[in-house]
Amino acid sequence: MGGRLRIIGGEWGGRRLTVPSAGGLRPTADRNRETLFNWLQGRIEGARVLDLFAGTGALGLEALSRGAAEAVFVERSRRVAEGLRATLVALEAGQRARVVTADARRFLTGPPAAFDLVFLDPPFRSDLLAETLPTVLAGDWLADDPRVYVEADRHAPWPLPPPGWTVQRERRSGTVRYALLSRLS
Repeated sequence: MGGRLRIIGGEWGGRRLTVPSAGGLRPTADRNRETLFNWLQGRIEGARVLDLFAGTGALGLEALSRGAAEAVFVERSRRVAEGLRATLVALEAGQRARVVTADARRFLTGPPAAFDLVFLDPPFRSDLLAETLPTVLAGDWLADDPRVYVEADRHAPWPLPPPGWTVQRERRSGTVRYALLSRLS
């Protein structure tokens, strides 16, 4: 049995999608996604997006619905990745989206691509945010003037942005803490 995910805005706004259920799979809450995409207003149209810990793909799908040119979804669970591929087919988004079945750390050792938006929402109770954030911020994974979204358990250690980066916006909601990072000008 699967869960449900609602796309909030854009081309697919209001669409309810069936997503696979899996241990630890928790799509970013509607309210938090709405806040995030309000923060990103004016930056999504034509953007290249990386959803590094895709899961249901809630963040990348929302970006595509709102006009992102391309989204790459990285998901290590083969079953969850297949569910995401089926969702993309149902939305007729195949030309603009690609699902990579891989561990996020391994994906980041591959050839980099310049993304405008990167979503880092790893499984809670893991060290994956601390492990991957420095690689994303320091490497060639980012286009000029990118934004990087991070989400973690509210009580988990919070990674500070490295020199040259700043927390542009930050919120807490329930058990979640999330922020949007940008390069200093």
